[in-house]
Amino acid sequence: QVQLVESGGGLVQAGGSLRLSCAPSVRTFSRYAMGWFRQASGKERELISRINWSGTSTYYADSVKGRFTISRDNAKNTVYLQLNSLKPEDTAVYYCAADLTYGVLSSNPQYWGQGTQVTVSS
Repeated sequence: QVQLVESGGGLVQAGGSLRLSCAPSVRTFSRYAMGWFRQASGKERELISRINWSGTSTYYADSVKGRFTISRDNAKNTVYLQLNSLKPEDTAVYYCAADLTYGVLSSNPQYWGQGTQVTVSS
């Protein structure tokens, strides 16, 4: 059973920064495509960023492009999401997700974290 453990959420003022981390409980982390989704209250869950197994290919939703940065450290079995220039509309539960693939993360990944709350005050 793959478990994804997220950390780093919290309350921050608009314009501030946070860094989310996700550490899957797997021995072959480098075989997994990783990504982050978010779900705001009353809205559908959306993919905001993904990264391939080697870190050489990334994707960002238009709503976060230029402000968020995804990265991974395969030696530490961890994927990160750096959130800069945060806006109140970034308030949501952020979910780490993973697929066992050398391709890109799917729209409905195999594995999910429990979610971490990010709240941005104005």
